[in-house]
Amino acid sequence: MMSEKTVASPCIGVCSMDDLSGLCLGCYRTIEEIQAWWDMDDASKQSIIAQADDRASTLFGD
Repeated sequence: MMSEKTVASPCIGVCSMDDLSGLCLGCYRTIEEIQAWWDMDDASKQSIIAQADDRASTLFGD
């Protein structure tokens, strides 16, 4: 039995990849993370969101 996924995608519709960092300038995920998103379990999605938040803070400060 499949469980319903509850973690929403952090995509904000910007979808522009930065050549230097390899990150999306909208959500700060890598292309690999974006492609795998729908196959990840909720714990993995939450981990990716936390990593993306850390990346945004590192790049742009709090």
